[in-house]
Amino acid sequence: MKNKIKRYLDLHVDSSSLALFRVLFGLQMMFSLIRFWSNGWIETIYNQPSFHFKYYGFSWVESLAEYNYLLFTICLLAALFITIGYKYKFSIILFFLSFTYIQLIDKTTYLNHYYFISIASFILIFLPANCRFSIDSNIKKISYSKIPKWNIDIIKIMLALVYFYSGIAKINADWLINAMPLSLWLPQKYDLYLIGGLMSEKWLAYAMSWCGMLFDVFIGFLLLSKSFRNYAYILVFIFHSLTAIFFPSIGMFPYIMITLTVIFLDSKIHTNIIQKINSFFSAKEFSEERKFTNNNKYIITFLTFILIIQIVFPLRHLLYDNHLFWSEEGYRFSWRVMLIEKTGLTTFTVTDIDSDRRVVVDNKLFLTSFQESKMSFQPDMILEYAHFLGNHYKNIGFINPKVTADSFVTLNGRLNTRFVKKNIDLLMFNDDFKKYSWITPL
Repeated sequence: MKNKIKRYLDLHVDSSSLALFRVLFGLQMMFSLIRFWSNGWIETIYNQPSFHFKYYGFSWVESLAEYNYLLFTICLLAALFITIGYKYKFSIILFFLSFTYIQLIDKTTYLNHYYFISIASFILIFLPANCRFSIDSNIKKISYSKIPKWNIDIIKIMLALVYFYSGIAKINADWLINAMPLSLWLPQKYDLYLIGGLMSEKWLAYAMSWCGMLFDVFIGFLLLSKSFRNYAYILVFIFHSLTAIFFPSIGMFPYIMITLTVIFLDSKIHTNIIQKINSFFSAKEFSEERKFTNNNKYIITFLTFILIIQIVFPLRHLLYDNHLFWSEEGYRFSWRVMLIEKTGLTTFTVTDIDSDRRVVVDNKLFLTSFQESKMSFQPDMILEYAHFLGNHYKNIGFINPKVTADSFVTLNGRLNTRFVKKNIDLLMFNDDFKKYSWITPL
């Protein structure tokens, strides 16, 4: 076994795949950050709210107010330097820290591809992505043509895991038997050119549901196969292009997956692209025959541990007996993409037990409309907001506050159902990893 591991670690492959991945990753991040800034989301999401929802263990992360623009600037410059391969190690660390900090400010904005970007950028810290096709290599006049194979494989495995778990998550009654939520979403696309009339057809929702599940489950394996990877990438391009057309609200996810899965293609394609770019800019690479080796056993062990976490962590929902889509226990950070249509309406009442003072809270006093819409059906956010209200009203004179929620939620076309148990004091519960006993079962 040890010999097999050693032989694998000694395998070297063309470095062009990692170099091109670095460039594409940097370009995608630059575009995403510019898009975020140009839409005014820095102001509306991070600056305007007086209250931010925090991830467990990260309550210390605060919005930097007007300095959020500086934070985004730093992140954007880091992405630029990653793209051109200038001071790469410092740039990728700076990007990881700044981008992740931005995402930790408010979990209202959680998206799977944001999470993936943080993981990918962290892994890239330990990889020699600037060993070729970079300003760093030009300055040193050294370009490495070969790198250890595991440097490429770890990125491929991460991308394959995203697809696989996304597919496994779709193996449920709502998705396959009831074609939900696509049966709700597709009829809204009636205005699509030429095909709008088909969107209300029930068979189409079922066909797309089953095809989506099969695609996600198997595409990673096909991409990893030398025989099928080129054909698989064509499927990736078609699938995500259609997703972007049908569901533009999904944001950058389709484009990120189209771009980054290029790493699965034959390295000759990557080399050819790099050579053409170098030719266009009349750039020169040096010492092409050099091999780069970074088989530090501590780094390899650490990154293996990271991969194991990514394999195990999405399965944590098995520890709970609540309906996953209803309670969302173990839902985040598990690559569950476009699985549910869930909305809610939640009204809070704060009562001073000692004085019988009573206030029905106007959520708009503390939350933006975006925060309120997300909070209204997510248990951990409901609980966090309840504790915020309890502290707020205690600070303004309530002696012994009690916070209750009149909450109704609809999931995948089901009738509105009471979500939080009636008259239960949410201040009696803490945000931890225990089962949400204060919500009604589905």
